[in-house]
Amino acid sequence: MKDRVVGYVRVSTQGQVKDGYSLAYQTEEIQRYCARHNLELLDIYKDEGISGAKVDEDELTIEREGLQEMLSDLKWRDVKFIVVLNTSRLWRADIVKVLIQRELKRNKVDVKAVEQPQYSIYAHDPNDFLVNGMMELLDQYQRLEIALKLSRGRRKKAQEGGYAGGRVAYGYTAAKGQKTLSIDPIQADTVRRLFEIKTEHPSWSLSQIAAELNQAGYRTVQDKLFTKVQVKRILDREDFYRGMYRYGQIEAKGLHQPIII
Repeated sequence: MKDRVVGYVRVSTQGQVKDGYSLAYQTEEIQRYCARHNLELLDIYKDEGISGAKVDEDELTIEREGLQEMLSDLKWRDVKFIVVLNTSRLWRADIVKVLIQRELKRNKVDVKAVEQPQYSIYAHDPNDFLVNGMMELLDQYQRLEIALKLSRGRRKKAQEGGYAGGRVAYGYTAAKGQKTLSIDPIQADTVRRLFEIKTEHPSWSLSQIAAELNQAGYRTVQDKLFTKVQVKRILDREDFYRGMYRYGQIEAKGLHQPIII
């Protein structure tokens, strides 16, 4: 069975593009690496025109949309590695490195770097030990536990039940540049049928439910057959499909229209 991975690419300046770090180059290298090492590449997240990673000392967030979306998705995508060209695409400053690594370790995800074949966030590094030790002495250490969470704007949006970013749940769409979720009629019909099957056959396994959907002609966003993993992902979001909205530790009545009642 192939290890499931996601890729991440970033350029911050035109100089990096000229130096061979274009998004297209990084993407091609990641795709080749995954094919060569028999890895299942699910998606590639990107950030363009972001210089480094802006750390908000008050909110302890890192302002990179692609990075935040990827880290948020780790909770449900069940991936083993993040694949990058090199670790400088993820971080440069030590504090950013520590914050990102804490989130990765929380989700039991490691980093594969094309240009650094021996790299692992779980390898012993004296510099990491020093930085972590210093951080433990800070009065605001506990606030690092919410690192990489919502910025003020996203938190307020989520508290109001609005879509605060991240990958859109199956059954909905979000127009680019907007933060409002709309129902996708075809996908919504699939979601309803999935929950009907679960109610009609409570003892069925996830694989049996997937097989029933596939036999009836239902398909994923990529127009592929359903697997038990995708079925579980939808079932786990039942509250969302009934109108509740969760983002991080925030839970509120959603502004989106429920698909199931």
